[in-house]
Amino acid sequence: MSQWSEFVAAHAEGGVLDGVVARVVPFGAFVEVADGIHGLLVSPVVPEVGSRVRVRIGSVDVERRRFSLVTA
Repeated sequence: MSQWSEFVAAHAEGGVLDGVVARVVPFGAFVEVADGIHGLLVSPVVPEVGSRVRVRIGSVDVERRRFSLVTA
């Protein structure tokens, strides 16, 4: 089973996770919530790279291997 498949099987929409901001972009930040697993945090207030954040899974797109996050 791939790392992505394992992550999706273990975490549902609405689940709360701790992560680290890996990259900041104009519309939010990519947060690493597991080894090699990044989600997009869309937020008007974006923490700095390396910051630890608590996030909630907003939606999951299994086909495109993407998921959105909101601040928890």
